[in-house]
Amino acid sequence: MTVSRRDVLTRTGPGAVLGAATFAAASLATPARAAGAIEWKMVTSWPKNLPGPGVTAQKLADLIATLSAGRLTVKLYAAGELVPPLEVFSAVSTGTAEIAHTAPLFWAGKMAAAPIFTAAPFGLTPLEHITWITRGGGQELWDELYRPHGIKPFMASNTGYQMGGWFRNELRSVADFQGLKMRMPGLGGLVIQQLGAVPVALAPGDIFTSLQSGVIDATEFLGPFSDSAMGFQKVAKNYYYPGFHEPNGTGEALVSIEALEALPADLQAVVATACEWVNLWSLADAEWENARALKHLQAEDGVTLRRYPSDVLAAARKATESVMADLAGKDDLTGRIVDSYRGAATHLGEWSDVSVKAFLGARGAA
Repeated sequence: MTVSRRDVLTRTGPGAVLGAATFAAASLATPARAAGAIEWKMVTSWPKNLPGPGVTAQKLADLIATLSAGRLTVKLYAAGELVPPLEVFSAVSTGTAEIAHTAPLFWAGKMAAAPIFTAAPFGLTPLEHITWITRGGGQELWDELYRPHGIKPFMASNTGYQMGGWFRNELRSVADFQGLKMRMPGLGGLVIQQLGAVPVALAPGDIFTSLQSGVIDATEFLGPFSDSAMGFQKVAKNYYYPGFHEPNGTGEALVSIEALEALPADLQAVVATACEWVNLWSLADAEWENARALKHLQAEDGVTLRRYPSDVLAAARKATESVMADLAGKDDLTGRIVDSYRGAATHLGEWSDVSVKAFLGARGAA
């Protein structure tokens, strides 16, 4: 198989993704650093090589080096190695690092609308979310939101549909959320707060010890693949679905606008193409591995899979309406982001109903 770097970089849209995937498959090793090469520092919010986003971050760093033939290399620093996991946004904004791999849901304290770019409760599915960003005006609004911080955001990871979470005790009704301490960042945390829970914000590397020690009673994270790698099944055996709080799991590459614009045009295209490829690769990886891991958790680890009680889901839907209405009123840009997201859900929803939803119902029918 012979693919030139020029072929990859001159394609646009889906062809660019195909080209990057082909080139990555054909390349067996990261090339040696080229003479006069540029080196970027990447900081992440993930434990080193965490299945899912941690592995994706390394793939992104490696692919940038490969596609650039070693002219642009990226040295990865896992959570805490250079900066704390929840300070990577500031690290890129201030120039400590040129790129970060993380998730928008962590930045609600800086920008109320940021979590939408990961997911919104009862919102867009993974494919719908990608469609909103690429075709529905989402990227332009995301750029506008981050630009004052000197950052260009790219979709660069997707962990797919999320699970509802790990609970020490079985939930029998919405009343069981009263006083429950649960790790849940983003908009989902605001929703469960209206159900009576106490949302707790924790970096990924701090979740297990907090659950084990009783600092929290429950936690959500990602899907079965990444969750099992974190070891939650060792201390909580009730695994709930659906993940109404995050029906999608978009992670991001935060790139310094100054550093990006200092690159020649072809290396700027390398960064964008690499992000696009790992975003799609990670979604496929998550789907495959989540199916495998869920079976293992039930068969080998004694985990009980449970559906949220119907009154929990009904209360959460009602709370979501209130949370999104409050969010839309924060400021003009946040309101426009919420309106765009809702508009995408309406535009895509009818088609999803007669395509994906109808087909899955038919496929599962007796």
